Amino acid sequence: MRSHRRDFERDIKRDIRNNPIVREVDQARQRELWRSVGIGVFLVAVLLFSAWQHFELLRHGYRIEQVQQERARELEINRHLRLEIETLKSPKRIEQIATEQLNLVAPTSEDAIVLERVIPSAVPDSGMVAARRGETFDDTEPEAGTPGADDIRR
Repeated sequence: MRSHRRDFERDIKRDIRNNPIVREVDQARQRELWRSVGIGVFLVAVLLFSAWQHFELLRHGYRIEQVQQERARELEINRHLRLEIETLKSPKRIEQIATEQLNLVAPTSEDAIVLERVIPSAVPDSGMVAARRGETFDDTEPEAGTPGADDIRR
């Protein structure tokens, strides 16, 4: 048994070269690996883009709903304000404030002045010539010796 032990110790002490094994790179397998990684990255990118689009669509849908609710509130406020304006413009209310708070009285028929409505005249033709006030328009040319004959021709 001793001899067996010595052989074992001797084998351990002996310098055994254990060089690392160098494998050659399999080019076909390397290409397949990179192709698989590329396809995986592409699928993940498509999935992320799809999820982003979906969440943006949801976010915009919520924003549209919020804007519609805000618009409905603003329309309701606008309706109330228009109603208030019409109430404040009411002639009955204005007359009541004038008589009660401002101590004004309604005018009598003697105090009232009736204004006549003036109807604007029609626009004259562009070929019409206007005469000076107090003068009449005469188509004939004045004689050369009369005063103002030169003024009219100009």
